[in-house]
Amino acid sequence: MTERKKVFICSPFRGDMEGNARTAAVYSRMACDLGYLPIAPHLLFPQFLNEGLKAVRRIRKSLGMELLLDCEEVWVFGEATEGMQAEIAFATEQGKKIRFMEGGGADADSDGADTGYRM
Repeated sequence: MTERKKVFICSPFRGDMEGNARTAAVYSRMACDLGYLPIAPHLLFPQFLNEGLKAVRRIRKSLGMELLLDCEEVWVFGEATEGMQAEIAFATEQGKKIRFMEGGGADADSDGADTGYRM
């Protein structure tokens, strides 16, 4: 069995949670189709943690950061929300490779160089 590279899916969730969850699922499927193992805590934790409670949101964020530590890369989709900015800052502190996925599907690494990837 070949071990897939784990990528953390960083995309908006709060606000239109249902729509944003569908979009995050599309991003996760894309990563999977490309041979990666997508890690999307915002798809998992709302299944059993109440996102409406502030104390529970803190726990969810902490659990998400733990999962981020196990990922080789962070893929950022869309305009960064406050929560996403915290994930990006944490990933940067941990020396993780960050890819900013542009609206048209182009991807640039944390240095801004086009990686050639197209959705």
